[in-house]
Amino acid sequence: MLCLYTMEELLEKYEHFEIRLSVRELVEFMFRSGDIDNRRGTSPERAMQEGSRLHRMIQKSMGAGYEAEVPLRYSYVGEHCTIFLDGRADGIINESIAVEAQNRISGNQLSFNQYYTNEEYPQITIDEIKCVARRLDRISSPLPVHLAQAKVYAFIYAKQKELPSIRIRMTYCNIETEDLKYFIDEFSFAQIEEWFGRLMQDYMKWAERQREWLIQRQSSIQSLEFPFVYRKGQRELAAQVYRTVREGRKLFLEAPTGVGKTLTTLFPAVKSMGADLTEKVFYLTAKTITRSVAGDAIELLRQKGLKIKSVVITAKEKVCLNDKCECNPDNCPYAKGHYDRINDAVFHSIMTYDNLDRETITLTARQYQVCPFELSLDLSLLCDILICDYNYVFDPHVSLKRYFADGVHGDYVFLVDEAHNLVDRGRDMYSAVLKKEDFLAVKRQINAASEQLSGKKTKRVRGMQHVPAMIRGLERCNRDLLQLKRECSGFRVLEEIDTFAGQVQGLYTAMTKFMDEEENTGMREPLLEFYFALAHFLLIYEKLDENYRIYTEQTENSGFCLKLLCVNPAKNLSECMEKGRAGVLFSATLLPISYYKKLLGAAPEDAAVYAESSFDRERLGVFVGRDVTSRYKRRNEDTYYRIASYIDRAISGREGKYLIFFPSYLFMNNVIDSFQRHFHKEDRDEMLIQQERMSEEDREAFLARFTRKELIPMDNLFKTMSITPPTLLGFCVLGGIFSEGIDLKEDALIGSIIVGVGFPQICNEREIIRDYFEENGFDYAYRFPGMNKVLQAAGRVIRTERDKGVVLLLDERFTDNSYQRMFPREWKGYTVTGLSGIADGLESFWEKD
Repeated sequence: MLCLYTMEELLEKYEHFEIRLSVRELVEFMFRSGDIDNRRGTSPERAMQEGSRLHRMIQKSMGAGYEAEVPLRYSYVGEHCTIFLDGRADGIINESIAVEAQNRISGNQLSFNQYYTNEEYPQITIDEIKCVARRLDRISSPLPVHLAQAKVYAFIYAKQKELPSIRIRMTYCNIETEDLKYFIDEFSFAQIEEWFGRLMQDYMKWAERQREWLIQRQSSIQSLEFPFVYRKGQRELAAQVYRTVREGRKLFLEAPTGVGKTLTTLFPAVKSMGADLTEKVFYLTAKTITRSVAGDAIELLRQKGLKIKSVVITAKEKVCLNDKCECNPDNCPYAKGHYDRINDAVFHSIMTYDNLDRETITLTARQYQVCPFELSLDLSLLCDILICDYNYVFDPHVSLKRYFADGVHGDYVFLVDEAHNLVDRGRDMYSAVLKKEDFLAVKRQINAASEQLSGKKTKRVRGMQHVPAMIRGLERCNRDLLQLKRECSGFRVLEEIDTFAGQVQGLYTAMTKFMDEEENTGMREPLLEFYFALAHFLLIYEKLDENYRIYTEQTENSGFCLKLLCVNPAKNLSECMEKGRAGVLFSATLLPISYYKKLLGAAPEDAAVYAESSFDRERLGVFVGRDVTSRYKRRNEDTYYRIASYIDRAISGREGKYLIFFPSYLFMNNVIDSFQRHFHKEDRDEMLIQQERMSEEDREAFLARFTRKELIPMDNLFKTMSITPPTLLGFCVLGGIFSEGIDLKEDALIGSIIVGVGFPQICNEREIIRDYFEENGFDYAYRFPGMNKVLQAAGRVIRTERDKGVVLLLDERFTDNSYQRMFPREWKGYTVTGLSGIADGLESFWEKD
């Protein structure tokens, strides 16, 4: 990670800057206009598939005078910048024989001459095909962005072939009807050359800004030093991350608290940019709080001289400026005319700010009257670091298509924080479920809406002609599900569902036609969630392979569901990461690391590293209670009393703030009842109790009691007292909102008492996972996920080198080797004790300096 370039060398390197750009990227950036409107159009996946098919169909029907998919390239040379443009013209027509070819188009009722008004035709026509969901009679002229794409191709071809003039044909094809509509334009070469020159001059302001920024960024990276004195092992860890990026691999990093994993991974990733290895860094998180930690680390590097632009991408629903997220010009003033103003908003933002966080983006969105979510996506193209949720890389629906569409790759580095969460998140993203009762509910909604419209002339209500097909599709799907339900005695694994999937496809097609044409029926909004569920189901159905299991299940209240379960998400996650250069997956609880490598898509050459914590191990006391259990069959009053006794003796040893974690709410409440009856003292301990449904305000108030912030009233969580007791007890559920992702430093927390081994609830899905992994099944389904919850809860105690605290593991199973081999190295020297010895053990620990 040495300095590679001097400032003089950088100026020479970027004296003439090169940008490689597709024609489509150029025109979509420069010519977008109009509104955001999510009320029209099919799903992107379906539109892409259908569009490709129709392109091929139209091209094949054109005959010998038509050359399809013609690659075109052109280099535009500016003062300091060369733009390399490339693309593929859908078709180039040699018009000396095109009339005969055009008449062979299937279903075309008009002759070729009816599309052309001039008696003399130019020799060459550029054909640009656009497949659309809109009715063709509603398209009165080509969209500017579509026409611009054709005009760029026309300029390149005319320039290379030295043509005096050239003609453009815009071919619009309706996805559903396959009808065609044409628009013809003719240009002299002088006209189209002048137009292209203006376009490139307008784009040059963006290119020059990019060049100037790159010089600043690269220069600052060359001289950037790690902002602190390296702790033990940090330098080696940063070097390992850098080698991973250089070699284009993945690194799995077990990094306990004290390693400084955020900074130690970001710093070498940034240095790799300075070595021209990395185009962008994606810092991926599962929770909002870790996004702020990443932002803080980047800001620290900026204070040390780094010039870097970062953007935080926040979910659309969270960043929306309206009370309700409705992305259309009728309901959102920011959607109306968004594309007319967005480039000005982007240019202002990128010229004004380096840290494009949620607040900055919201401020700019209000100033320019644009959608803040779409603004953040556009800004990401001009930023160096993207901070966002896992979804934007891994989710098949939400992933950023501008970076990760099929066939698109880049020199991206993925830094995956809290990577232990990606196993279950990956399963969720690549699984799909349909519920039988939803099909009946949707049918009732459609019938009710149809009855309301029955008094109107329904033929004039757009979309209603598709209602009978939707009803038939719903009934067919429901019949298939009813048959599957009859064959299911509670739970059943299936080999295949091809027939049912075909019925779902038919229903989805009918609903798509309705969604594309619907107006004023009042049915769109109620049907939308179900429609998206069908789309997701069909997408996942196409992915079914040996990593999946299909099952049906009887649910509560006579419900019934069919699920496509992604048991092993490794393949899907790996395919996503292969679209970048390298990945670093890190967590404080990535144990056992072999389990995470298997499920997160590690290749044989990918390395795994256990980073040593720099914190003093003597400041954490770990005690294992050997005479207590949380096993379901042994839960009784004696068990609850014994656990309450452990809590009493733990807090009697040292006043302070403790979190106590339980396997379930029921178990927690039983222990609380025992503790209150036998041990609770109002002048000694105050009790906070996590509720099953807590508002954001209640969560903040709960944590505020630990961080000494001003108390927010929480009468349902704790009893207000005139005298604050010296000890605070937070009763929580293991794996819940307070067991990870919270940072309680110094005396904000001095102990975690963990009851049980954290097993996920036994259910059919967990049993499928157990069977799938055979000899490792129990570990993969129960033991390893459970132990991760334990490690996360224990990790709340020591957050800084000044912290001192205890962890009590209350379950006899922790004495088994199968669990102790998952204890982190920092727990070396843990104490196995019983109720009779815990007080002495704690006293001895607290007496140490």
